[in-house]
Amino acid sequence: MDAGGGSESPDEPKKGKSKTPRKPKESILKQKSPAEFFAENKNIAGFDNPGKCLYTTVRELVENSLDSAESISELPVVEITIEEILKTKFNSMIGLVDRERVDEELYDDYETAKAREKRLAKEARAQEIQAKNAALGKKGREPAASKGMKGRGEASFYRVTCKDNGRGMPHDDIPNMFGRVLSGTKYGLKQTRGKFGLGAKMALIWSKMSTGLPIEISSSMKGQNYISFCRLDIDIHRNIPHIHIQEKRDNKDQWHGAEIQVVIEGNWTTYRSKILHYMRQMAVITPYAQFLFKFVSDTPDKNITIRFSRRTDVMPPVPLETKHHPSAVDLLLIKRLIAETAKQNLLQFLQHEFVNIGKSYAERLIGEMGPEFSPKMSVKSLTSQQIVRIHQLFRQAKFDDPSGDCLSPAGEYNLRLGIIKELHPDMVATYSGSAQVFEGHPFIVEAGVSIGGKDVKQGLNIFRFANRIPLLFEQGADVVTRTALKRINWNSYKINQTQDKIGVFVSIVSTKIPFKGTGKEYIGDDISEIASAVKSAIQQCCIQLKSKIVKKIQAREQQERKRNLSRYIPDATNAVYNVLKEMAQAHASKKKRHDCEDAEILSKVSARLITNETLRDKLAQHVEQVDHEMAMEYATQSGASAEPKEEIYIQSLDATDSFTDFRSPLFVFRLIY
Repeated sequence: MDAGGGSESPDEPKKGKSKTPRKPKESILKQKSPAEFFAENKNIAGFDNPGKCLYTTVRELVENSLDSAESISELPVVEITIEEILKTKFNSMIGLVDRERVDEELYDDYETAKAREKRLAKEARAQEIQAKNAALGKKGREPAASKGMKGRGEASFYRVTCKDNGRGMPHDDIPNMFGRVLSGTKYGLKQTRGKFGLGAKMALIWSKMSTGLPIEISSSMKGQNYISFCRLDIDIHRNIPHIHIQEKRDNKDQWHGAEIQVVIEGNWTTYRSKILHYMRQMAVITPYAQFLFKFVSDTPDKNITIRFSRRTDVMPPVPLETKHHPSAVDLLLIKRLIAETAKQNLLQFLQHEFVNIGKSYAERLIGEMGPEFSPKMSVKSLTSQQIVRIHQLFRQAKFDDPSGDCLSPAGEYNLRLGIIKELHPDMVATYSGSAQVFEGHPFIVEAGVSIGGKDVKQGLNIFRFANRIPLLFEQGADVVTRTALKRINWNSYKINQTQDKIGVFVSIVSTKIPFKGTGKEYIGDDISEIASAVKSAIQQCCIQLKSKIVKKIQAREQQERKRNLSRYIPDATNAVYNVLKEMAQAHASKKKRHDCEDAEILSKVSARLITNETLRDKLAQHVEQVDHEMAMEYATQSGASAEPKEEIYIQSLDATDSFTDFRSPLFVFRLIY
């Protein structure tokens, strides 16, 4: 026993602290603002990684510029500049002083001595193997370049600037247009380029997350003598703009449009090709626009300047906002329309808030709803049960399909010009289908198929457009890709799917594009109406190309026939002349007499008035005459002139000129007066 009496007996159990079960914290109801939601789920809006963020920022700014210019029927002029900002310059922009590393082991790219020794030994072995293979004349695999470990803290920053000649923005609306998510001018039932209605707002959110720098906007509307300048960022938690500067500046040049500048983290190296492909495809679908793209770096070798010139001044009509088709509405939408309508009674509500419901048909619908409904009853007094009855009848009743008058396709004329301008193909065919309907929404499919061209790979090169914007990602699951690969028998149209350079262009416009996936980068293959329309449009292009290809084959065969005939002219003339000489000698010795006409020819042979060269010239003339006659017949059938074609560029009209356009699917005839 210890003197202190403080030790415990080994047989005595240890007394530990009693563990009480943790009580779960009471859940607190929280709310997220729209800006906060998209900041946490930025991949939904196409901001998956720094490279994709740079691409999506460019895309959103360019599409906003096109919409702005087209809304005032102004031929778009868009300038987009990406300026690379080095880390030192970025730090000076935000007032941060560069600091030398003190604790190297703290950093992600730190390499221990053992790891460095192992890496150098591996590189030495690879160089030794390569030297042995070179000595034996073997082609060894190139050694992989040693990859420097890039720390997570190292980032690439870019200043993206987009300037246009569009409508501009009202001075007081600028903060809310950029600093409040899910607020804008494009909401409504009409064809729009946007996918979420975010536009430059998502670029501002990404700027806030990656650099903390505000966005700068300069804007002026037509006729304004000032330029609105605004520097702002967004309060993500409250979804409101935080204005740094908002002022009016002199507009001496009477410029109108908008210039947006934002600094973001990005990756130009990995997404360079995607951005350039996007600009090229945008130039295809909008040949009436002029684009100037610049990439500016401190390294002059990296600098890029590409101008996509305008080819036409014919613009598609502005998309019109339309009313909802009865078969495409749900309960929530009907309730919203009832709350927002200015019509008093049910009859007027049905007539004016929906398409394809005339007065007589509205009366028939009301009669079918039941005795508790009447044409004069107040639409605001409808009960929830009555609204359900209206919805059920809308789903069961028969309505005429909506027209495509509200849509604004690129047009067959513009599509053809865009393909020729950017790809320079050997031949091209285009087709624009009529308006069709899926789930109460009208849509139009336009297609183009080209053969040959510059920067076109062998096989199928597929270009997809939805509401006149290029779709570059998730191509494999798209309805256009699957149709072109699996449902078109290219050989039946004299087109070699693997050897020929085939460009397939399909543009779909609608008041509702049925995108699949959160990124909205492809159109599903499960909507039979769209799949059928896409197949039909591509086939119509192939039919046009087949006739051109067949005529080209015939022309090639004709040239080959002429070449073969010309090759045998010397042998044929020698044989004929030898026969004539023998006949002439027999005729002269009176061994065999000939008729007068034959005797005259033989006497000319004897007198050397007809020689080998004479026969050769006559036979060559005959071959040329036959070839010319067949060529004229071919040109008459194909409707083309035998003269070589030259490109003609017509200067754009001045604003003071008056003209009227007469449009056809293939050309526009302009009458100037």
